Amino acid sequence: MLEKQIESYLIWAVEHHGGKTWKFTSPGRKGVADRIVCLPDGTTWFVELKTKDGRLSELQKIFRNDVLRLRQNYACLSSIEAVDAFITALPK
Repeated sequence: MLEKQIESYLIWAVEHHGGKTWKFTSPGRKGVADRIVCLPDGTTWFVELKTKDGRLSELQKIFRNDVLRLRQNYACLSSIEAVDAFITALPK
């Protein structure tokens, strides 16, 4: 499955959960997460999307570590099943 298919499914799943997603780009900074997910309970997630065999680049690992060090929410999702598990684990 292509990354863009997983991304489309994430957008659909988050919207059906009552949230919104935005494509995240940061000019001049590589490695940022693909999507920002904002949920009705006020939480925000930085979500990186990969294919099953995809791996985080070194810059993506640095971004992930920075976000987690700042006690923010981060997820790396690599399949439809991972998106489903992410959505299921969210507060209702």
